[in-house]
Amino acid sequence: MKNIVILLSNRIIKIIANLVKAACYLFHVFFPNKRFIIPSYSKRLFSNKKKSIIPRTLWQTNYTNSVTLAIYINYLFNRLLAYDFDIRFMVTEERSEFIKSIFSPEIFESYSRIQIGAAQADFWRLLVLYKEGGVYMDIDAHLVWPLSSIVKADLDELYCKTKKNDFTTYFIASKSDNENLKKMIDTILINIDENVLENVFMLTGPGILNQILNINEVNTTYYKYTCDQGNFTNDYFQYIDKPEGKWTNAQKVMDIIKKK
Repeated sequence: MKNIVILLSNRIIKIIANLVKAACYLFHVFFPNKRFIIPSYSKRLFSNKKKSIIPRTLWQTNYTNSVTLAIYINYLFNRLLAYDFDIRFMVTEERSEFIKSIFSPEIFESYSRIQIGAAQADFWRLLVLYKEGGVYMDIDAHLVWPLSSIVKADLDELYCKTKKNDFTTYFIASKSDNENLKKMIDTILINIDENVLENVFMLTGPGILNQILNINEVNTTYYKYTCDQGNFTNDYFQYIDKPEGKWTNAQKVMDIIKKK
């Protein structure tokens, strides 16, 4: 019964979000240069005294914190449904500084060789969750149900399944020092060092999760009960200030990994 209610919530949110997205096109016709700032830290709206194995921190990133109305509304919607989570947001430069200050010079050097932002973000999300724990969600993804009801207090990790029954990286939840994350990080380091893979999906993206994890041995959640993408926003709103556009375009014209 609960899943039926969540699916209904998902459908209602999708309809409303697409109406909002349509209105955002009109807004930016009249205000083409107007941008909104996503804060680096947003304190939880309500405290939850129940102890949770996975820290109540939602991590997000983007190439800029100055975003269109559609992206900002998407962020605000997640702020509401993650009401008992802190939200921490990093831009490209902050991701790099975080890794440099926390991890070994070897890991930072490997990370610095990545030339495509999406691949950097793939690697960063695993590193930040391994070190700090919490929940990672893509900036264009939105929750369909309260986050604390999805990431229950007794879970130590949670991965999101797609309709193809494989893993996605746009939602990952984990405690710190998770051995599965460590295996993923080590695999990415090998991929960077060998530099033979020619697509982000396999080098740093969902291919890593599908390589390391056994879907029958880890805690999973179905995306329709968790979060969705592309309803409040789309590539136009996300990459309006990025001439090279989405990472799929950059991947066609440049190497993912800088040669040594």
